[in-house]
Amino acid sequence: MEFALGFGKQSIKFQIEQKNLMGVLEANKVTVDSMGADEVKRALNNPIGSPRLKDIVKRGEKIVIVTSDITRPMPSKTALPVLLEELYEANILNKDITIVFALGSHRKHSEEEKRYLVGDDIYEKIECIDSDVDDCIHIGTTSGGTPVDIFKPVVEADRIICLGNIEYHYFAGYSGGAKAIMPGVSTREAIQANHSMMVRKDAKAGTLDENSLRRDIDEVAKMLSIDFILNVVLDEKKNIMKAVAGHHIEAHREGCKFLDRLYKIEIDHPADIVIVSPGGFPKDINVYQAQKALDNAQHAVRDGGIIILTASCKEGLGEHTFERWMTTSKSLDEMIVNIQKKFELGGHKAAAIAMVHQRARIFLISDLEDDFIRKIFLEPQKNIEEALQNAYSILGEDAKVIVMPYGGSTLPVVKNS
Repeated sequence: MEFALGFGKQSIKFQIEQKNLMGVLEANKVTVDSMGADEVKRALNNPIGSPRLKDIVKRGEKIVIVTSDITRPMPSKTALPVLLEELYEANILNKDITIVFALGSHRKHSEEEKRYLVGDDIYEKIECIDSDVDDCIHIGTTSGGTPVDIFKPVVEADRIICLGNIEYHYFAGYSGGAKAIMPGVSTREAIQANHSMMVRKDAKAGTLDENSLRRDIDEVAKMLSIDFILNVVLDEKKNIMKAVAGHHIEAHREGCKFLDRLYKIEIDHPADIVIVSPGGFPKDINVYQAQKALDNAQHAVRDGGIIILTASCKEGLGEHTFERWMTTSKSLDEMIVNIQKKFELGGHKAAAIAMVHQRARIFLISDLEDDFIRKIFLEPQKNIEEALQNAYSILGEDAKVIVMPYGGSTLPVVKNS
């Protein structure tokens, strides 16, 4: 069997003997009636657990629309025009609308990036601003001890509308919903407090109500009213395949159910070897981004197995705190111990890689230097053929292989587990 996996802006081809191939994990076949802007309009016309947006807002109210920053695939320029039409039906004026990009702990945008995210027309007529961790108001503390410190313009708005895309998140369960507020427009201290729960066993991809970290995120909405959400699920080419609108919990959960039908892939049992790609550029631009595919791959590999990660990582590790953890720690075990002692954003991704390593060996095919790969506790390989042969020599010539071409999107689930 011949395969081609995304690698940077190209692809790499390889073959697997039929006797070794256990399966290829790609999106399930799901039929939809509409896509793109048409699907957004359908969702806004049929809100879940909520009146129509045009029946919630009133002329003269200050409206804040919180949407994703440039590191997320949320297609704001497709969704926003349809959402704004709904606001205009309620006679809301452009001067009363502010679009806030939820940066979390990420860098600020350039004006060109803001324009790119929303499109020229919206950028010219509506104020578009970045959230600011240094301009927040404290409004309470969650039962989990997370300070609720929210960007001032969001707190002071009369109505809050949250946009986002729903995908699997390796410790929050799913993105979307109230995640636009926490961590989206929260302080670094608040984000650290919430994300420190990632070391708990219940904080994992594909979980919601049983996930204490996700419950902490959703609790924030009890102190800061989210009036309406618009969330989307994207296909592998970043097209809007499903939109949900309305109540921040009820609509979000419906979106998560659709994501499961699309991207939760059942397997009979874990494989000996998993070959995984984030899907190419930009998801494999650095190790920080490629980590997500690695984390999903761990759900398909048996204890003591091998994950072969194919990711260009042309820009290196990708985040300075993450880089410090990966290059100065004495061992992977030390990372896990240290993140439990004192949580640090950036370090959390290093600890997540260490947790995967507890389950399986990690081979890396990338554009990084071999010595550097060894320094960050991974095992360099020249190509997939070499990696497979090395894996077979360790696990046996009959070792079973699963291939994950879009590792950042697909979540393997063992049947009856």
